[in-house]
Amino acid sequence: MLNETDTYYLNISEPNRCTLLALRDIILDLDETIIEFLKYKIPCFEYGGKVFCYLWIDKETNKPCILMQEGKKLNHPDLEKTKHKQIEILRINPNEDLPIKKIISVLNTGLKFLEKE
Repeated sequence: MLNETDTYYLNISEPNRCTLLALRDIILDLDETIIEFLKYKIPCFEYGGKVFCYLWIDKETNKPCILMQEGKKLNHPDLEKTKHKQIEILRINPNEDLPIKKIISVLNTGLKFLEKE
């Protein structure tokens, strides 16, 4: 039986579905203690009991993004500023190869930040 998060991904159209599923795998492979659940009706990932990041489809561009919960504190050059209090984003083009090194760099920066808190 499918769980709530699996159903979320199945309801996304291609090429965004494959991109989000690949991002999901990358995030979950970072550390075995990362857990995934839906929050605000989108995939949310928690590390050490704290929200780490979200996967989201930007409504304006219809492209996937990784929303870093503590993005404003990460000071990572690949993160885009937003009007949100804490969140910064990494936009992903679903029609291109994933920038794996950039994605992992951003995610690892977020993990290291949460480990220090």
